[in-house]
Amino acid sequence: MDFSIAAILAQDGITSGAIYALLALALVLVFSVTRIIFIPQGEFVAFGALSLAAIQSGQFPHSASLLLSLGVLCLLKEIYQSLRAPQRSANFLRAFLPDTVKLLLLPLLLWLLMRYLPLQELPMLVQVVLALLLVIPMGPMMYRLAYQPLAEASTLVLLIVSVGLHLALTGLGLVMFGAEGSRTTAFSDAQLQLGSLMISGQSLVVITVSVTLMIALYLYFERSLSGKALRATAVNRLGAQLVGIGTTQAGRLVFTLTAALGALCGVLIAPMTTVYYDSGFLIGLKGFVGAIVGGLFSYPVAAAGALLVGLLESYSSFWASAYKEVIVFTLIIPVLLWRSLSSKHNDEEES
Repeated sequence: MDFSIAAILAQDGITSGAIYALLALALVLVFSVTRIIFIPQGEFVAFGALSLAAIQSGQFPHSASLLLSLGVLCLLKEIYQSLRAPQRSANFLRAFLPDTVKLLLLPLLLWLLMRYLPLQELPMLVQVVLALLLVIPMGPMMYRLAYQPLAEASTLVLLIVSVGLHLALTGLGLVMFGAEGSRTTAFSDAQLQLGSLMISGQSLVVITVSVTLMIALYLYFERSLSGKALRATAVNRLGAQLVGIGTTQAGRLVFTLTAALGALCGVLIAPMTTVYYDSGFLIGLKGFVGAIVGGLFSYPVAAAGALLVGLLESYSSFWASAYKEVIVFTLIIPVLLWRSLSSKHNDEEES
């Protein structure tokens, strides 16, 4: 290995690590606020990439049908709960109209646009926005259906729900997009020459967008009221409830953010690699490794751990390509061992 090869591998590792960093931040955010180890994070990546690929090829993205179905199910659930509540007529009227707009009219409008617009002729930016709009609302809808009724359950129960949701979404992905993989058009064909190193424009786009999003998330959590409410919920869920912060609304918001990050990661990687219906699981797991390095609570350490995962994967593909996945996931073992030896264990008796 000479310097030029090492520089190329570093470029690939940093590009991949930027994607894994966004996924790691999303996983840490979900766990810290809701105590959910969100295994289906990778499905948002695959759905975002494959929805954009379908739009660019002029085909109907079946994720629009999934979004509409989730909206109908959420609306039926809200109607059922409103009718069961005391003073049900007032609750029903107060909840029905806003929920109808959010849960049914927007998915229906997107479904009609996907069905009748000349998708292939639209500008790339519009195609990307449409793909994101198809995937992002799925996050809070999944929270309403799968997690909100179990918000006070144990972490193990929530993990089991995540596994079931992952399996269901993987099967739906196969039905919607088929077993064939897809790629999308590159955002930039530019090439930047730095000495003997050629940096692709697509890599620059990925790194720039990732860094921009990380800065935006930092400012959001530091400066905005809703961001501070999420931080408070992450620090002390019960204390947040006592001071009037709605943990249900916090859960929906955090699932919206994680769906947006996942879908955007899918859009960013789709021009660089062929994405299949089940590709998101492996990508999400690598982000999970970065989140584990951060202990599922530290955002900067999780981002640094994800960058380490990207570099380790890149150099492993050169030295031992057949074992690169094994090498990457083996990184969890020393991290967990170190945390087990360095942390204090408190045995809690169950009453």
